[in-house]
Amino acid sequence: MAIDEQRLNAFLGKAVTDLGAAISATLIQIGDALGFYKALADERLTPAELAERTGTHERYIREWLGNQAAGGYVEYDEASGRYGLSEEQALCLADPNGPVDLPGAYAIVEAMFHARERTEEHFRSGQGMEWGEHHPCLFHGTERFFRAGYNANLIGAWLPALDGVVEKLRRGGKAADVGCGHGASTILMAQAFSQSHFVGYDYHAPSVEVARTRAKAVGVANASFEVADATSYDGRDFDLIAFFDCLHDMGDPVGAARHARGALKSDGNCMIVEPFAGDSVKDNLNPVGRVYFAASTQICVPVSLARHGPALGAQAGEAKLRDVVVGGGGFQRFRRAAETPFNIVLEARP
Repeated sequence: MAIDEQRLNAFLGKAVTDLGAAISATLIQIGDALGFYKALADERLTPAELAERTGTHERYIREWLGNQAAGGYVEYDEASGRYGLSEEQALCLADPNGPVDLPGAYAIVEAMFHARERTEEHFRSGQGMEWGEHHPCLFHGTERFFRAGYNANLIGAWLPALDGVVEKLRRGGKAADVGCGHGASTILMAQAFSQSHFVGYDYHAPSVEVARTRAKAVGVANASFEVADATSYDGRDFDLIAFFDCLHDMGDPVGAARHARGALKSDGNCMIVEPFAGDSVKDNLNPVGRVYFAASTQICVPVSLARHGPALGAQAGEAKLRDVVVGGGGFQRFRRAAETPFNIVLEARP
């Protein structure tokens, strides 16, 4: 068979880029843990200066900086021999309140390697893996990565896109955050709307304990957290029930939607934040879809299958979610309220 050299070289170029990213993953985590990105965001430094600022060894710093500059994560000025971050790089690598927390995402990547043997077995057996069975770095990485998006969008864009929700919360409403994890979204809403009360529910008890600690640390008194799954929490008469990046993971998403429908006030709102996805496979063959298909294979689908669920997957898409929320859950009105490159925000009304 004749080989097309041009196509071969194009594929190898892609593959080498991916290999470089994969082999650099731990170095990104190290740069985050040792404060390299934050130091480079403050000023441009030589390797020796960066080592001095961070209490590290200059010889390792030189190699780290070479890797980061080659990958486009750090800028290099040949004339001065200094390295630094552009404003855009700093926003994603050194600012926990920025729109994207890339080092947080790499903690999720780390978790995938911890679970690699289990994932291989899942392909043979078809079995699942509970959220709580993963390495704790998954929980912290998920909190960091998604919290950045919530910081950038939740209060200023997503909630205002819902019908009348901001007004209800300003007056003093009651809201539930189902599948709250470490409570980043719950706490953010509670801080913004001090007259309302927010309840975070999660079936993973260690995450609920972390959420309680996080809320106490920032002095949030109008948020509480309970261990409960999405189909059995006791709260009722909510003005708002939110699902942040979790409905597609659930063992019984239809039951979760139906339970939310019953727990809402008659004029309440349900906000469903999901990974950005189109309704066909072809629509999702892009860089964001690639990330989400990988996470879905190793996290989302196994979590649902562990509870004999439908395994909607992170690329479920709006049409499939409509079937769950309206067709199964009993909601009457359903629309896309907002979107970002990483999320779609859906609103359901009774």
